[in-house]
Amino acid sequence: MSRHPVARTGIVLLNLGGPKTLDDVEPFLLRLFADRELLRLPFQDTLGKFIAKRRAPKVRGLYDRIGGGSPILHWTETQGRGMIERLDAMSPETAPHKFYVAFRYTAPFADDALRQMAADGVERAVAFSQYPQYSCTTTGSSLNDLWRGLDRTGLAGRFAWSLIDRWPTHPGFVEAMAQTVRDGLQQYDAADRDQVLLLFSAHSLPLSVIDKGDAYPQEVGATVDRVLESLGVPNPSMLCYQSEVGPVRWLGPSTEDVITRLAADRRHNVLAIPIAFTSDHIETLSELDLEYGELAHELGLRGFSRAPALNDSPLFLDAMADIVHEHLSSGTPHSSRYRERCPGCTNAACRQLRDPAVASASRVTAAEAMAVA
Repeated sequence: MSRHPVARTGIVLLNLGGPKTLDDVEPFLLRLFADRELLRLPFQDTLGKFIAKRRAPKVRGLYDRIGGGSPILHWTETQGRGMIERLDAMSPETAPHKFYVAFRYTAPFADDALRQMAADGVERAVAFSQYPQYSCTTTGSSLNDLWRGLDRTGLAGRFAWSLIDRWPTHPGFVEAMAQTVRDGLQQYDAADRDQVLLLFSAHSLPLSVIDKGDAYPQEVGATVDRVLESLGVPNPSMLCYQSEVGPVRWLGPSTEDVITRLAADRRHNVLAIPIAFTSDHIETLSELDLEYGELAHELGLRGFSRAPALNDSPLFLDAMADIVHEHLSSGTPHSSRYRERCPGCTNAACRQLRDPAVASASRVTAAEAMAVA
């Protein structure tokens, strides 16, 4: 019997995650509202638990409507397999590759990924954020937890790391997104297609985060601009934000408010495009499809629909593999912007890179080589 080859390069797919079952909903929310890198609340330990427990029955009902749990693990694993298949062929010098899932608020956690990487003999590791646009609340929080996980598991120094911290305008990603818009527009009559309003919707952030200088809004805007350039269509377009939670002010305009205004303006055809999400989960299946879809119908906006999520799109799987291949080939430890802390940053843990892969990254500077936690 032949032994499966030891993974030479481990690719850690970082994402928020989602409850797999209805019983996982409350623990998921408790972890989410306890994360001060995502959301800062007064008396967070107490208020965060109160909000999580109060929201849990409603959120449980939402997950029940979409099948009893989040499909995000399924899609992340599907994307990981497609990426690895392509990456092994593209980059034999760093193969064999293996992907690992590290969710922030539900299993598998960073610690699970790290222990499995050690068991698989991985030495060269790439932390690959599955958030195309960088934010300290998402990519930043996941990376900080990954570095803490090295200490929790006793695996500090075990892997040589680099990271893919953002990719909002990668050509393959842009083209994959443009194709989902084209697919979505096929739902409309050919005579109406050029007049369909393209409503790009991204996850919102607390304004307190934006006020510190978080790069997220400008990177989301950059993605939208590149997708529109790729499409080359005359359609009107707008950018809005969804999924506000908690008693704080959030980045707007909200998707719900925009839909309400469009209906009041007697707009007929609107295609919602999840521009900051790479797969179906509660924000697409419940919030966009059900909540906002029902709102649009009630308000008389009969032509409201959604572009398909990337999920297992071959174009997107190609893009994922290309992003990692370019990163490994570049010899750089991270993007040129990763070290640029937000002007108002107060988080001492921000923008670290643990155990940098200096041996295989000839272009790493001396300062970057010293950048360990």
